[in-house]
Amino acid sequence: MTVSSLPAQPTDLAAVRDRVDAVLHEFLDAKVRTAAAGCLPAEVVQVLHGFVFAGGKRIRPLLCTVGWHAAGGHGVPEPVVRVAAALEMFHAFCLIHDDVMDNSATRRGRSTVHRALAAAYPGDDGAAADRFGAHAAILVGDLALVWADEILHTAGLTAAQLAAVMPLIAVMRTEVVFGQYLDLLATGYPGQDIEAILRIAHYKTARYTVERPLHTGAALAGADTGVRNALSAYALPIGEAFQLRDDLLGVYGSPERTGKSNLDDLCEGKATVLLALAHKRATPDQLALLHALVGRTDLAEEHAAQIRTVPGSHRRPRHSRAHDPHPPRAGPARP
Repeated sequence: MTVSSLPAQPTDLAAVRDRVDAVLHEFLDAKVRTAAAGCLPAEVVQVLHGFVFAGGKRIRPLLCTVGWHAAGGHGVPEPVVRVAAALEMFHAFCLIHDDVMDNSATRRGRSTVHRALAAAYPGDDGAAADRFGAHAAILVGDLALVWADEILHTAGLTAAQLAAVMPLIAVMRTEVVFGQYLDLLATGYPGQDIEAILRIAHYKTARYTVERPLHTGAALAGADTGVRNALSAYALPIGEAFQLRDDLLGVYGSPERTGKSNLDDLCEGKATVLLALAHKRATPDQLALLHALVGRTDLAEEHAAQIRTVPGSHRRPRHSRAHDPHPPRAGPARP
């Protein structure tokens, strides 16, 4: 089976999304019902349940099923759907921990898990509430990781399928941790080398968001080296573009439409290609402005507006559609 022999539209992706959500609903609903018997506070499970269903495009589960078809899989069997759901549960783990590390206030138009937990903390000690929210959110994220494994190991895979996907999933998780570490290491130094920043995007986004989900689905169908290489050739540039666009949305996007702040990256001094280019192209006065404002935790919108002028960005980059998180739908991408 070669990638070029794929049908024009391998599956109904909307239906796959619904099936993945059904698996997650069934799993989490059961956990809520049995929480007390398992000595687990029901509210902890409900927080995770609410986060998983607060939105999200289910990109990784969908790409998993595309990878399945790329390697010659037929239909979308239930075990494949359950593996795809496990990828989404792992994604919940990543996002919850990422929001704690970034101290983000919103995700998908709602309070982040650590902010929501802090708001529910009894008493009026704000510092104690913030600590509780961050620490409890780490535990909720850990729970998502544990349950991602449970979904995966109860998916009904054959021994051969399990042997094929487990090394891939282990590598994917390692790459995410490595990419996140590099991201933390670079935060506060947004003017660093662009290649170093792209390396972060390679591990944290390109592999995790696009390549490894495709590889996972393909492995379930017994992919050969040719299919895997073709998927990688498609996935890595797309994944890098995904991160670059996300960085643009993090500065120029409308919070009402993206569901997240357009100040957080600037407050953190996040290392992005956008800010690296701003440092590279800035005049001496503009560079002084960047040094004075980027990384300020009390950054206000008027400060952000000043920063946005530095990369020559009086107008948004037309090629990025940075103002719009929902570009026009195209036909199914062919690797």
